[in-house]
Amino acid sequence: MISQPKPANKKSPYYELEKKHDIQFVFRPFIRVEGLSAKEFRQQKVSILSHTAVVFTSRHAIDNFFKLAKELRITIPEDMRYFCVTETISLYIQKYVQYRKRKVFYGTTGKIDDLIPAMLKHKTEKYLVPLSSVHNDDVKTLLDSKGLEHTECVMYRTVSDAFTQEEVDNFDCDMLIFSTPTGVDYLTKSFPNVKQGKLKLGAFGPATAKAIEKAGLKPSLVAGTKEYPSMISALSDFLDKQNKK
Repeated sequence: MISQPKPANKKSPYYELEKKHDIQFVFRPFIRVEGLSAKEFRQQKVSILSHTAVVFTSRHAIDNFFKLAKELRITIPEDMRYFCVTETISLYIQKYVQYRKRKVFYGTTGKIDDLIPAMLKHKTEKYLVPLSSVHNDDVKTLLDSKGLEHTECVMYRTVSDAFTQEEVDNFDCDMLIFSTPTGVDYLTKSFPNVKQGKLKLGAFGPATAKAIEKAGLKPSLVAGTKEYPSMISALSDFLDKQNKK
């Protein structure tokens, strides 16, 4: 079971792993995203139109930025610039506005640090950073250190996508793979008496692995490392070793 939405692409490498190893993946998100209402957003007293650029760290941020703009009856200026942590996220903007290279910038690592050079070239911009209700001050600290004018605001929240009683009663998986630390927290709340036993656990990233360990459990594989940059590479190696056993 992987705590992510089912891949839309039928050629996803997950399906190739299923055939190769005769296994089955179940994609079941443990959390879901809810956008803030216009009333909730207004309470932060943040003016979208007083900013000239937006920093997007996820597609959720893009969806809820334009959703709120519509609810607030705000017309986003055509010269608004967008800074995205990956090219994939930058291309998603096409869902809402015409894509123009001169006003869309993106990084390659998925980290905000990678955007700093481009942002410094546009140091006079006033940056708006839409965030989830669950976040730390890393972005604020970094942008402050570079002397960039910016405002962080919450535009969406992550909430538990609770397991139904039927799901709890019929739970039968050999491995659980968590995509975020928050997912680990939600699972332990759904199964307060969880015991690992023969159940294998996987993690997207070291932070998620630490959350698993904090819950008194042990990860069998961790993706997002130098050895295993992707979950596919981590799973492939793990399954190869299991088959040899």
